Amino acid sequence: MRLKHFLNLEWKQFFRSASFGKSVALNILMIFFALYFMVSFLVMGIFLYPGLKKVFPDQDPFTTLNSFLFFYILVDVLMRFFLQKLPVMSVKPLLPLPVKRNKVVHYVLRKSAFSFFNFLPLFAFIPFSIKLLIEGYPTGSVLAWLFAIILVTLIINFLNFVIESFSSETELSFLPIIVLAGGVFALNHFNIISFAELVSQGFTAIYNNPILILIPILVLTGLYLVNFKQLKSKLYLDSSLKTKVTEVNASNMEWTKRFGDIAPFMQLDLKLIWRNKRSKSSVWILIIGLLYGLFFYPNPAYANMPWFFAFVGVFVTGIFLINFGQFIPAWDSGYYKMLMSQNIKYQQYLKSKWMLMTMSVVILFVLSIPYVYFGWKILLAHFAAAVYNIGVNTHVILYGGSFNRKKIDLNQRAAFNYQGTGAVQWIIGIPLMLLPLAIFGITYAIAGFEIGCVVLTVLGIAGIVLHQKLMKFITQKYLDSKYKMIDAFSQDS
Repeated sequence: MRLKHFLNLEWKQFFRSASFGKSVALNILMIFFALYFMVSFLVMGIFLYPGLKKVFPDQDPFTTLNSFLFFYILVDVLMRFFLQKLPVMSVKPLLPLPVKRNKVVHYVLRKSAFSFFNFLPLFAFIPFSIKLLIEGYPTGSVLAWLFAIILVTLIINFLNFVIESFSSETELSFLPIIVLAGGVFALNHFNIISFAELVSQGFTAIYNNPILILIPILVLTGLYLVNFKQLKSKLYLDSSLKTKVTEVNASNMEWTKRFGDIAPFMQLDLKLIWRNKRSKSSVWILIIGLLYGLFFYPNPAYANMPWFFAFVGVFVTGIFLINFGQFIPAWDSGYYKMLMSQNIKYQQYLKSKWMLMTMSVVILFVLSIPYVYFGWKILLAHFAAAVYNIGVNTHVILYGGSFNRKKIDLNQRAAFNYQGTGAVQWIIGIPLMLLPLAIFGITYAIAGFEIGCVVLTVLGIAGIVLHQKLMKFITQKYLDSKYKMIDAFSQDS
């Protein structure tokens, strides 16, 4: 099968998907972000040489840049791990056909080489290289150095997939890369092993002796072969049937029965959260959200910014609401058709989601009470934010879920995983986070901190009072979208 056939299949899959409209909206948004970063890197590349010469007048700008390449590589590795995924297309339908698996794997890996992450650095390094040539640096040496930059970028590209494959086997999938990057940075920072100097010397050596470019070429070839072997080993029709048998600790969850007719749905949600990889590991993100305030409150710079406390409070008390709620009802996409064929009231189904989110806000607020150590205003802001989350944001995020059309794979990791994410998840962040910040900020500027907290609290109480009416409206919206969701969730994501 030729390359154009693979491209043609992906083109048809994109345009024939039920989420085509949502994907177009998200892609347009991503294009604007891409253009912004391209222009930013281009401007940085143009002014990099004179900027380094101005800041370090006694040093050669080329040598100075080489000394910073270690930090660039470290940041690039981290950013790719959290943001870049292997561009795997839907290959299972091809496996019964007379298509060699080698060709499919080669296509997937080569496609990753054309990632935006690989092109973006060129907008900075090519202008810098042109400036070096203008300044009289040897042409062959500069081209060899630039080629080395490109090779290292591709090495990071394929190294990321190896790290991700290893990390995906752990519950806290992002922990190994954090520990690795932090350890390497610490070794360099405390001068135990000067990685910055080693990387600088390596690029300088290639600049002085271009034949050494063979070393990164060999490393890149080795990583490509490792990725090829790993991906090919997973390219079987029955690969998804090879599951690890583990003992399930079941619980009857008797305590949920006090919630009446929504108890069965709450039990299903709690079991889903705890028994699936993506939803289970998302529970650990609650710890990160709960400790979010420690990034701001100990910093004296934020002591004079009390208007920002409400934003932190919304995030700290609403991290589960945001993380879990933005994918309602996509969490149930695997069996959504079966669920909708049952004789159940949709409002009960949604109410169970609302109750879970409400309980999480209350629990997280109680756990965040120790933040009062940094001042009583913080506790007051967290209380106002918690009431606002319960009365307003729970309903906002449930309403936003009626527009979800993307299926979720529960076996994938949760941290920094954008599978199943559409334009809805990006747009919903505006009313969830920015709206309370704007309301509190404006009220704070006009009437003061306490009045700002009162306004958020009153809005939250109003939402709680109008809960029944809001739920009827939201339920009707879901019922209107019911069959569109069934059709979308029935397709492969």
